[in-house]
Amino acid sequence: MKSNLFIQSLAKFFLGVVLMGALIFLPAGSLHYWQGWLLMGILFVPMFIAGLVMMVKNPELLRKRLNAKEQEKEQKTVVALSGLLFLAAFVVAGLNWRFQWAVLPNWAVWVAAGIFIVCYLLYAEVLRENTYLSRTIEVQEHQKVVDTGLYGVVRHPMYMATTLLFLMMPLVLASPVSFAIMLLYLPLIAKRIRNEEAVLEQGLEGYREYKQRVKYKVIPFIW
Repeated sequence: MKSNLFIQSLAKFFLGVVLMGALIFLPAGSLHYWQGWLLMGILFVPMFIAGLVMMVKNPELLRKRLNAKEQEKEQKTVVALSGLLFLAAFVVAGLNWRFQWAVLPNWAVWVAAGIFIVCYLLYAEVLRENTYLSRTIEVQEHQKVVDTGLYGVVRHPMYMATTLLFLMMPLVLASPVSFAIMLLYLPLIAKRIRNEEAVLEQGLEGYREYKQRVKYKVIPFIW
């Protein structure tokens, strides 16, 4: 079973590398788009390492995150719209570099890359804290409310980390135009969170009390 999981993980990983490379470099019309290589590096190298760690320490979590298929109709819409948003943002970033519409200075790219790496570390910590994490909205068998660590600060630290990751991607690609496109992700993730909390309140014992203890969803003292 582990060998099958390993092969499946590698296949999805390399497919992701190829697809993202195509979305970035084909519109750019060149492999000299160094910001594209930078994003590929800081995204896929940690992802590969995290996959190996999960393979050894928690293969079930890796399996859940690989075999994700939304059952909620509302969430299928959110996922589809998010996919289109990412597609547009990456293609526009490549075109932005190709035609030099509005390219960010190098220092801004490196700052965004630093924030991206910090958010990746936050994401890894969330995976360590919550073994029930799935890419789909569901209540799992024997699931319990996690309220320690980052979950004691905000109710959805995974969305906090991933939203910042997604917003940093177009800045690493030096494209403020793509960043403006990615801002449309915020209402989509807000809609996803509303639906997820409704599911958890209905099916997860103690979640209503947890909401009363931890007031903020994603951003401490703000939201």
